[in-house]
Amino acid sequence: MALSTIEAEYIAAGSCCAQTLWMKQQLSDFGLNLSKIPLLCDNTSAINLTKNPVQHSRAKHIEICHHFIRDHVNNGDCEIQFVSTENQLADLFRKPLNK
Repeated sequence: MALSTIEAEYIAAGSCCAQTLWMKQQLSDFGLNLSKIPLLCDNTSAINLTKNPVQHSRAKHIEICHHFIRDHVNNGDCEIQFVSTENQLADLFRKPLNK
């Protein structure tokens, strides 16, 4: 259970990173090699948490297994980028439409 939205977004980004790295490995088995895979996130605090290895006060309770994404961002396997809420296609399925 996440205690903050930063933690929830960070954990979700880590899960997404794990799945995209699995897909990257599958594609490399077929001869298609990719470099940095872009991950899109709308929470700037979660993005800063992946890029800054300093222990933040809001992240001190996050378990070490969730810092998986930070290691892969530092290794250059994936790159986390900001996307505004208006441009997120997944929000179409999570939020109600206007009349």
